[in-house]
Amino acid sequence: MPTETFEFQVEARQLLQMMIHSIYSNKDVFLRELISNSSDALDKLRLESLRDDALGADTSDLHIAVEADSDARTLIVRDNGIGMSYDEVRELIGTIANSGTAKFLQELKEAKDATAAEGLIGQFGVGFYASFMVADEVTLLTRRAGESQGTRWTSDGAGTYTIETVEDAPQGTSVTLRLKPADAEDKLYDYTSPWKIREIVKRYSDFITWPIRMAAEPPAPAESADGETPETETETKTDPEPETLNSMKALWARSRDEVSDEEYHELYKHISHDWSDPLETIRMQAEGTFEYQALLFIPSHAPQDLFMRDHKRGVQLYVKRVFIMDDCEALMPPYLRFVKGVVDAQDLSLNVSREILQQDRQIQLMHRRLAKKVLSTIKDMMSGNPERYATLWREFGRVLKEGLLGDFENRDAILGVSSFASTHDAESPTTLAQYVERMKDGQEHIFYLTGESRQALENSPHMEAFRAKGIEVLLLTDPVDEVWVEAVPEFDGKQLRSIAKGEVDLGSEEEKKEAETEREKRQEEFGALLTWMTERLGEDVKEVRLSSRLTVSPACVVSDAHDATPALENMYRAMGQEVPRAKRILELNPGHPLVGAVNKAYGERSGEDDAGLGETAELLYGMALLAEGGELSDPSRFIKLMAERMERSL
Repeated sequence: MPTETFEFQVEARQLLQMMIHSIYSNKDVFLRELISNSSDALDKLRLESLRDDALGADTSDLHIAVEADSDARTLIVRDNGIGMSYDEVRELIGTIANSGTAKFLQELKEAKDATAAEGLIGQFGVGFYASFMVADEVTLLTRRAGESQGTRWTSDGAGTYTIETVEDAPQGTSVTLRLKPADAEDKLYDYTSPWKIREIVKRYSDFITWPIRMAAEPPAPAESADGETPETETETKTDPEPETLNSMKALWARSRDEVSDEEYHELYKHISHDWSDPLETIRMQAEGTFEYQALLFIPSHAPQDLFMRDHKRGVQLYVKRVFIMDDCEALMPPYLRFVKGVVDAQDLSLNVSREILQQDRQIQLMHRRLAKKVLSTIKDMMSGNPERYATLWREFGRVLKEGLLGDFENRDAILGVSSFASTHDAESPTTLAQYVERMKDGQEHIFYLTGESRQALENSPHMEAFRAKGIEVLLLTDPVDEVWVEAVPEFDGKQLRSIAKGEVDLGSEEEKKEAETEREKRQEEFGALLTWMTERLGEDVKEVRLSSRLTVSPACVVSDAHDATPALENMYRAMGQEVPRAKRILELNPGHPLVGAVNKAYGERSGEDDAGLGETAELLYGMALLAEGGELSDPSRFIKLMAERMERSL
């Protein structure tokens, strides 16, 4: 095939320009990214060769080689891993396939410093492009294992790149950088210098499980007394053995006092492709009939695709330090999908598949223990490091709450590490345990209200009686809140109860008795109106009744105690599940002047078919829907009726 020229995807071109113009202060990371890519390619080749005997790939000496030429100003990072096909090169190099790229680029432009920028780029897996920070031209030569033809990709990062097929390419991938001149002021070092290469590999890639080799520097020739090199010395000279730059020691197999935090952090960055340090490191070792080691990390920020369907989750699985699987979902529940790390088991087969893992008893046991360990670590963070816990909950609280729906075994533990906004404090969330401690004498329930925003909930008519009596209410605004509150009946013996459902009965026993007497009196006074409005609004509501939760607003709409909320109904419909629409209850505030006036008007005109009074009933219902953030079934009619009433009042 002839050489073809392509233009970079717009987003890729923008990213390249940012990199080339020194958005990063630490350019050394380009080598870490290339070595990390090579390590992934070697992992994939070994795994594929285990599964496919016909692959025909040479796996006898899998390694990464770094070759530097100071005269030619080139640096080559080479591996004999899985390689890429022509189509894979076209698809992966020159584009940024990750959804949300536009948002990423915007955040990258707005990043206040280099550290923030590096943290962002790691979320999108575009480490290859870091090469253009240090190179004027990048050439990628690759051949996929099992194929006969290779592919060469070349670009100077200016806007275009070329792709051509190559007949004699070796298996694997090599990336050749034509380096820019060294510039100490711009922190652009001489990356052909052996000591600089050693420093970078030792700092970022020492734990890589494959050998990273570099040609050893030849010894200086010995000189004779007259300053000439002896002939025998020249004749017997041989190339020295390549130098292995990394220790290849599995960090999870070393004791804690042998490993620095920096080494743990670099392993996390290698695993997660995140350039930020993790929030927490978790070590775990199980011994006995079933042995395994785990090194887990809680990230410091949520990835952009955390809630996307194709988000990769799970930790890496090793068996006796042999890489088996990336993103092993069977080891971690979905609500802990943000956790990264390594699990190294001693007793599994090297041929284990994802299907077998789902049924394996040992894997299920690890799954349970790992989840409990992560949750206990979060609990320790709550008490021992509140600032870190606050970061974790801000980034991952929505995901953790998903566990309340499916993980019955750990439900109490998840509730124990959960925090919620409440009316107690406008800034700081509260735990359920703290809420229970503050409950008023005689209060039997944990009250909550769900909705789209804190502001909407605080202004909801449902809050009026609770605000008047100083009773704390949890303000739940995440979509998952609509679901889990239906599945969790209680906490610490206290029932969770929505203030937008059923009837509200607040106050002491004495106050309740007084309220009951008043309610009976009001019921007799408004009974005829309530019956008439229930019939009039029968298509929309199941009942019109007097309210004990309103102090300011004329009306509100509530759900029956066991009915789904409109938001939950809409959520199910969005997922393709048909659910019947439940009629709700309209509550009237008998102390409000408008309601009193409507009752008086109805008493005076009860024998007549008064269209105006019927329209007033519609307006009251529409106002109650809007007050809670609901949707009108016929907005144009509501506006027309409102406009006519306003016109008459002028």
